Amino acid sequence: MDIILQGLVLMGFGMVFVFLFLLVLVGVTLVSMKGIAKFDSILPQEAPKKKPAAKAGNDDENIALAIAVALN
Repeated sequence: MDIILQGLVLMGFGMVFVFLFLLVLVGVTLVSMKGIAKFDSILPQEAPKKKPAAKAGNDDENIALAIAVALN
């Protein structure tokens, strides 16, 4: 019975340690997110450029291409 109690105590300490680690991790992430947001104006992100719409080809050409790719 003593070994079961030791196992439960060890499990409790382990769960508390993991919980505290996750709390610290969330806190550090939030602080770094706010800190990085202050310096975002130095190197702003460019908006992704949209590609022009692809020209729709002939269905027969697309089918032949798909078959050729599938056979290789």
